[in-house]
Amino acid sequence: MGELKQSAQIEKVNLLGLDRQGLADFFAALGEKPFRASQIMKWIHQQDVADFQQMSNISKSLRDQLDVLAEVKAPDVVLDELSDDGTRKWVLKLDDGNQIETVYIPESDRGTLCVSSQVGCALDCSFCSTGRRGFNRNLSTAEIIAQVWLATRLVDEEKKPGRKVTNVVLMGMGEPLLNFDNVVTAVHIMMDDFAYGLSKRRVTVSTAGVIPAMDKLGDVLDSRLAVSLHATNNELRDQLVPLNKKYPLEELIPACRRFIEKQNTRTRITFEYVMLDGVNDTDQHARELVKLLKGIPTMMNLIPFNPFKGSGYKTSSMKQVERFSQILIKSGMTTVIRRTRGDDIDAACGQLVGKVEDRSRRHRRFEEPRFGMYQ
Repeated sequence: MGELKQSAQIEKVNLLGLDRQGLADFFAALGEKPFRASQIMKWIHQQDVADFQQMSNISKSLRDQLDVLAEVKAPDVVLDELSDDGTRKWVLKLDDGNQIETVYIPESDRGTLCVSSQVGCALDCSFCSTGRRGFNRNLSTAEIIAQVWLATRLVDEEKKPGRKVTNVVLMGMGEPLLNFDNVVTAVHIMMDDFAYGLSKRRVTVSTAGVIPAMDKLGDVLDSRLAVSLHATNNELRDQLVPLNKKYPLEELIPACRRFIEKQNTRTRITFEYVMLDGVNDTDQHARELVKLLKGIPTMMNLIPFNPFKGSGYKTSSMKQVERFSQILIKSGMTTVIRRTRGDDIDAACGQLVGKVEDRSRRHRRFEEPRFGMYQ
């Protein structure tokens, strides 16, 4: 029996996946005081130390104990690409062989990290290349935070003025609110003063409209919310965002209002709207959008479609995108046109696909033209 016990493999706890309360509970089980949690968080997330023996304000006996029981482990970087516009994309290999993608997008006043929450995506939005690959699994909190941990260090290592991670958006691979608990814990770590110290204005959780989770999110998290809208009526949105069949617009819009009401301070929802030529980009669509969102504090983000093979869609002309934008602006709606970034390294919005096996065979449907438009 003694030999069996000695040979048993101890499954180490990845401390990247524990928020401050989780770390406090972990150390309490070891007979340690709660302040150890903040000490370890600072070492891991602020000083980028993964070796417990380098944590000099921790006793030698506790460092040795941590070597046995815990680890700070991130996925392997298997691809690191830099776009001509400064966007940087990483492909990360997880322990089970799956791969995910993370993208850093520099702007003049910020550096935004686009983080994945799932391997693949189950929602099958028709204009998104990630969706055609199907869904594999949720990411753990550690796998979500590891993207921030790695990217922060790798961008800092560039030693280029102005390039740092200042904002995080959960808009990468997957639907974040279908991985609710792990995403919420990860956001708590991002916003913790002993970790990354990001303000609620600098962390955005995106959703295609999972209404029960939206309501729950408003109760437990004070962060920004982005809603992938893309259409102004149910008939069209059913085709673009199939989740709409379960949570239609007449339920989604009130859920957005409820989320706003639950926030501690004045905030607004970002609505994402991909511009598809002849599909959802007419003047009438713009006027319908104004009516649909009336009374909701809104940031409208217009996204020129990023074409990919077999999508069946074309990008709206910039002239029409501008015209669409002006209709919204004249109504009083804050509106921005997203500049396409990283498309030369397949890092633009809707292009993240990784190496997820397509078991759903969705790609066959993408070979057919959408709406009979592009024969």
